[in-house]
Amino acid sequence: MFRKIKIAALSAFLGLGTLAAMPASAQADGIYFSFGQGGPHVGVYQTPSRYSHRHYRAAHACTPGQAVYKAQRHGVRNARVVQANRNVIRVGGHRYHHRVSMTFARAPHCPIIR
Repeated sequence: MFRKIKIAALSAFLGLGTLAAMPASAQADGIYFSFGQGGPHVGVYQTPSRYSHRHYRAAHACTPGQAVYKAQRHGVRNARVVQANRNVIRVGGHRYHHRVSMTFARAPHCPIIR
């Protein structure tokens, strides 16, 4: 019994020693271990570096097309983008034979500001 505990402790010590001995340049954002039906798996999570030149807008931000669609659902006919900047999208059109303008924020679900 004592021999099995000694072997388990030694193997755990060796396993942790190999993880600590990894070079600093190979360190990633996260290492995961999983044990499941397909057997044990080891993986590494890495995020792109800040020099990867991947410029993208948040996936859930309001786009001009979404703002026009929402204005049409609110009854604005001939809806079109009048002004768009990094904070708001202004959509103009006609409703009940009058000109209207709706202002949407660049947040998820295009909230109406004005």
